[in-house]
Amino acid sequence: MKNTLNYKGYYGSVEFSDEDSLFFGRIIGINDRIIYEGDSVQSLRQDFIDSVNDYLEVCAEIGKEPERAYKGTFNIRINPELHRQLAIYSSVCGKSLNSAVEEAIRNYVN
Repeated sequence: MKNTLNYKGYYGSVEFSDEDSLFFGRIIGINDRIIYEGDSVQSLRQDFIDSVNDYLEVCAEIGKEPERAYKGTFNIRINPELHRQLAIYSSVCGKSLNSAVEEAIRNYVN
């Protein structure tokens, strides 16, 4: 993925503020707000790593289960006709509806 950092299963955005001459970002895919910054790519990456570690430590201290991004489940709403076509395709191919959707998404993002 472009413009993302990855550490311990957490993904973070990478942005740049020309006004402040600073890189910054936030952990994506979770509700807890975790932000980080740096004046270079290396310092941004280190602050990202430190922020993830701090988050996990604080969660452990307060007895909270850390949020995990991308559990592998989500709800979608699609056109009923497309749903019908996908269900037929899945059945003909001997696949579950979930595996057909996963295959379609994998083909789209790769």
